[in-house]
Amino acid sequence: MKIVVCIKQVPARDSLLRINSPGTWIQDSDLSYEINEPDAYALEEGLQLREKHGGEVVVLCAAPSRASQTIREALAKGADRAIHLEYEPGMSPLAAAHFMARALEPEKPELVLTGLQSDDLGYGQTGVILAQILGLPHATIIMEVEKMEGRIRVKRELENGWFQHVEMPLPALLTIQSGIKKLRYATLMGIKKAKTKEVKKLTPSELGGQVQGAGIEVARVYLPERVKQAQLFEGDARQAAVRLVEKLRFEARVL
Repeated sequence: MKIVVCIKQVPARDSLLRINSPGTWIQDSDLSYEINEPDAYALEEGLQLREKHGGEVVVLCAAPSRASQTIREALAKGADRAIHLEYEPGMSPLAAAHFMARALEPEKPELVLTGLQSDDLGYGQTGVILAQILGLPHATIIMEVEKMEGRIRVKRELENGWFQHVEMPLPALLTIQSGIKKLRYATLMGIKKAKTKEVKKLTPSELGGQVQGAGIEVARVYLPERVKQAQLFEGDARQAAVRLVEKLRFEARVL
């Protein structure tokens, strides 16, 4: 079973983010980077499926050259080989999906796994766009995967604690929810083996050039204004509690 896991490199979660001088994006020269957390769970699911059913896990990373460290981390955890699609930041989900699809054409995987969304931009679009371009059936927010003969059965997370079970044919694409499995650490032996594993590098020009109409232009990035507001509820405790719940539910939208 050939499984391709798409991963992304994002700023570390404990990074101190600053806006650059033009105000168009964050200052990235002093940031540290790590694998996108939902993608780490997609990788773990792919590794466990390979351990159970055999085959290989191929990592596909569309990112600048600095992502080589993240790719080696994925290889150290157990991926068999990697494809590094090198491009500069700012590519839209549509453009990224087109280039990833072109890179996957010769691979012909049975299963493609991506994280649900990225920790930096959070579009949640690349996986489903990639499935559309590849012409694959897909399902999102996956919590469980069971392989059967020529098919898979997946468990999707819905709202309010509900789940949906879906059967679909292979090949297919799934976007994985964080927390699906317990993440593994790279072993010392895995780190040593990662140095000898294949990393195939590709560029957009080698995959047919730019995708027309697929760019994103960021006009301005700014920090949200901090606003403090106090409200006093009159009446007894029961009445005040009812009004507080209404405010939290319909205005603050935290319930």
